[in-house]
Amino acid sequence: MSLYDKYVLPKFLNCACGSKPVARQREKVVPLAEGKVLEVGIGSGLNLPFYDKSKIDELWGLDPSEELSEMARKVADSEQMEVNFISSGAEEISLPDDHFDSVLVTYTMCTIPEVIRANGEIRRVLKNGGKMIFCEHGEAPDENIRKWQKRINPIWRKFAGGCNINRKIPSLIEDSGFDIIELEEMYLPSTPKIAGYNYWGYAIAK
Repeated sequence: MSLYDKYVLPKFLNCACGSKPVARQREKVVPLAEGKVLEVGIGSGLNLPFYDKSKIDELWGLDPSEELSEMARKVADSEQMEVNFISSGAEEISLPDDHFDSVLVTYTMCTIPEVIRANGEIRRVLKNGGKMIFCEHGEAPDENIRKWQKRINPIWRKFAGGCNINRKIPSLIEDSGFDIIELEEMYLPSTPKIAGYNYWGYAIAK
């Protein structure tokens, strides 16, 4: 791991993913989580203040970055939340089948190397009828913006921890064996359009 990845990138991601427009998106989706909850890509814990704690029976947080998870532990302590942390990528989730009522994924599918495989693992650990709640940025609907996303993405990915700005989020979810039940989308205000087209809602396994 480079010094950039260890010391600079976690702080950059915490800042970029903690902007006011992004926080507003988190406020929309995080309270939907209930029961036994797994957060895939818990990162620095930016979602933790938005949970409806009265609805949470059990909370697990998965992330491959120890540096970000350490930041999340401090947030959990300040929020007086008990979180079971797992240091792992999402392609192999070492948790039992049919265990969770909700899996929350926010601004994470952009960076997972094997998204279809990871979403298959999410499907496996969800109970029958359980919800995958998502909020992600991805491919824009406007052709001109898509062209710029394609041009910039290789450079963006190198400096943003593997983040891709043009993934087809609805297709990735549906191709993983989910039906999208609710879906909203828009450009976030005060955010560059190439990285600011958001999809959010929830899906259940087919």
